[in-house]
Amino acid sequence: QVQLVESGGGLVQTGGSLRLSCVASGRTFSDYRMGWFRQVPGKEREFVAAKTITWPGSITDYADSVKGRFTISRDNTKNTVSLQMNSLKPEDTAVYYCAAGRTAGRKAREYDYWGQGTQVTVSS
Repeated sequence: QVQLVESGGGLVQTGGSLRLSCVASGRTFSDYRMGWFRQVPGKEREFVAAKTITWPGSITDYADSVKGRFTISRDNTKNTVSLQMNSLKPEDTAVYYCAAGRTAGRKAREYDYWGQGTQVTVSS
């Protein structure tokens, strides 16, 4: 079992920045691909970014809609994964979820564990 707890959401104006954090507990954190997804009411959960540890490096993946604006990072010594969001737009408004999966890609169903979500609202 892996428990995930997100924090850092809030209200920000267009062009502003927010940093989301996710703390994991339970199994070996570095074994998991860590991802961020977002969801708005009435729509499917959407892939945002993910990072996989591949010794000695890592593989990072971003959705086209956030590439160049968002940065995912992880600290395996603190079991945390973060999402730095810059140049925020109203269309970034959503509930953001942290997720962990052993062999996960961009599909939500490929992830085994989820946090409770944190609301991000970008005002125009």
